[in-house]
Amino acid sequence: MSEENMVVGIVGTGAFGTALAGVIAGQGGKVVLWGDDEGRVRELATTRKNERRLPGVTLPASVKATSDAAELAGEARLVILAVPSTRVGRTVRALGKVLDGRHLLVHAVGALVGGQERVSELVKRETPVKRVGAVAGPALARDLADKKPCALVVASPFDEVINVTRHALTALPSLRVYTSRDLTGVELASALSGAMTVAVGLGDGLGFGVGPRAVLMTRAVAEAARVGVAAGARERTFGGMAGLGNLLVRAFSVSNERSDDYRLGLALATKDAARPETEGSRTAGAAVKLARHLGVKTPILDAVDGVVNEGLSAKEAAARLLETVAEEE
Repeated sequence: MSEENMVVGIVGTGAFGTALAGVIAGQGGKVVLWGDDEGRVRELATTRKNERRLPGVTLPASVKATSDAAELAGEARLVILAVPSTRVGRTVRALGKVLDGRHLLVHAVGALVGGQERVSELVKRETPVKRVGAVAGPALARDLADKKPCALVVASPFDEVINVTRHALTALPSLRVYTSRDLTGVELASALSGAMTVAVGLGDGLGFGVGPRAVLMTRAVAEAARVGVAAGARERTFGGMAGLGNLLVRAFSVSNERSDDYRLGLALATKDAARPETEGSRTAGAAVKLARHLGVKTPILDAVDGVVNEGLSAKEAAARLLETVAEEE
């Protein structure tokens, strides 16, 4: 099947998954949107005139919504996984029953799963799919839906995965898709940027100011890169779309556009708040364990993990962080 006639399967009926479906279908592409929430699927399947309107997104009527995983597998060759990390395990296992070696799969999950595991590792272990990749970057669902200029990077060791995904997603001038063969780096950069966003929220909540904020973000990218390089990734990846780009957009401080990770950091710094789980808070503990295994020092990740998982106060975490000795830039 040619790229022009290929059906793209989107797994996940949340804001990002439906926004991607809108981008692809808006260019005349064929999309099957699958989710295991039958109520949500019925909502998506309700057609009014030539489009489906949902909060924040308009889907062309050509998007097919289904709760049947076999239907997705039968029609789509490229599958894009866009679900929260808490649902990745069960979703991947369900896909493993219907996908086969002809499928290509890329994920947009910005977190580690099952402890220290990357999503691509889980997919290869639980499904027959071996040609895998990841998409990441500062493309917000609302920006995709509104056709604002934004960008993503698609990473895979397989040229076919990169080429097919790029062809499916590129929608110039609104969406530009960059490429990388550093799958490990893109996955880790995206995951670690969530945990680092919590750190920025903590700093802002403590009133650090603009200068210290810049220092924290710069050192956060460098720290994430050290972990990545020790895991076999390329250092430059962490200064790109998946790393620095993700961190900048997640740590945006305008109140109505704050990410869950940033909100959590602010809340924990300004009051004795509950510790709800976010992608960043879930990643923090796993990332610290991974860093220990790799023999990498991670003072910022340690501070975030201490606050979100061990009950350490934001002020105590900041004091510990400030006591660390500056090393070579």
